[in-house]
Amino acid sequence: MSAPLAIVLAAGKGTRMKSELPKVLTPARGRPLVQYVVDALREAGVRQIVAVVGYRSELVEQALAGQSDIAFAQQTEQLGTGHAVMQCRSQLAGWDGPVVVVTGDSPMLRPASVKKLLARFDAPADQRPACVIGTAHREDPTGLGRIVRDASGQFQAIVEQRDATPEQQRVTEVNMSTYVFDAPALLSALDRLTTANAQAEYYVTDGPGILLGQGRRVEALPVLEACESLSVNTPEDLAKVEEEMKRLGMGKSSPPHSGR
Repeated sequence: MSAPLAIVLAAGKGTRMKSELPKVLTPARGRPLVQYVVDALREAGVRQIVAVVGYRSELVEQALAGQSDIAFAQQTEQLGTGHAVMQCRSQLAGWDGPVVVVTGDSPMLRPASVKKLLARFDAPADQRPACVIGTAHREDPTGLGRIVRDASGQFQAIVEQRDATPEQQRVTEVNMSTYVFDAPALLSALDRLTTANAQAEYYVTDGPGILLGQGRRVEALPVLEACESLSVNTPEDLAKVEEEMKRLGMGKSSPPHSGR
């Protein structure tokens, strides 16, 4: 397997945080949310990180300055997660290894989970997936996209809660916004994303379905821990994250970051 690249979605404003800071710079136990994500990716073996920045991008770039393995891509319009990944086309064009796509507001991301997803790309070429989706089982999946499988257990679709049937809403396996794509497959999927949805935005969640429709191998692996779904959208979310961090000894006592 070639060395993995990662795309960190870090362009959002975070209106519900009631702060002028970009959401990914919200401090949790003394460190910005995005720094936890970056450090987890490094520990999982990622050697190049592209942070997609937008709202007050200069602050995010300043916070991550001096980390030699981080490059930046600008998302000047907020047109969805798929649109954010589209801004990384130049970095993806020459890449032939796996590409991890994660959000910058999910500081509970575990290096071990990312490693498990990346391990699928060590498979022989004819068994290597075009995309692996990291999933988890949640006792209360409310608000999260459900993983729909066929009768044989193979991945079929990610269905957002608002679009889910009553039967699908009972599914406890959820999408964790953690993906690993084969780089050429990702570029192919990006070319086929559309805004045919209620928000009129490009969604990276549509990528796996596009690849599946092309006959490509797409897998959903329930290898993530439930705590990894703790992302920060509100002050209440932040309090939950900090409580979990304190329990796990994360944050203030963590070693300082270092770029490679």
